[in-house]
Amino acid sequence: MASSFPAAPRRALLVIDVQNDFLPGGTLAVPKGDLILPAVNALMTQDFDAIIASRDWHPQNHISFVPQGGDWPIHCVAGTGGADFSPHLHQNRLSHIVHKGLDPACDSYSAFFDNDQRHSTGLDALLRGLGITHVTLCGLALDFCVAATARDARKLGFETVISLAACKGIAEDQAACLNALEALGVKIDRA
Repeated sequence: MASSFPAAPRRALLVIDVQNDFLPGGTLAVPKGDLILPAVNALMTQDFDAIIASRDWHPQNHISFVPQGGDWPIHCVAGTGGADFSPHLHQNRLSHIVHKGLDPACDSYSAFFDNDQRHSTGLDALLRGLGITHVTLCGLALDFCVAATARDARKLGFETVISLAACKGIAEDQAACLNALEALGVKIDRA
């Protein structure tokens, strides 16, 4: 006899860009970005159905880099130490990794799509294949890659939560960013 109880929602944790180049000492460091690592690792011990990390994985001639006319210093070049996850991130808990920013001609903040919406990382298909309906986000930087991923998650229909204690942004004041995300239906966990 089939149960009359609805199935529990399947949840994934999305760990956004916790890479050496975004941490203190890296070429594009988020101020005090390393302070989120205990909170990220604590989240990774919770009962998620999948724990998926994204990482920038740029070619050396990426359009976002200053030498190519972009806004950012050279960072997270594929296969370099700067593109590696922090050694303090509990990587053994990761179930999947998605790479973004592979196309030299367009940048990619979101873990779902590049900024021009031309290329998918495959994250949407992965989540749907796993039956995921709810995502919790953490990582770097709150006001760029985490926010872009949250916007796309909502647009794709996922219930979306940002764990504020496990995120750090570049701007000192994140109120405008958080207000805009909440207006889209993103829940902000301030605990």
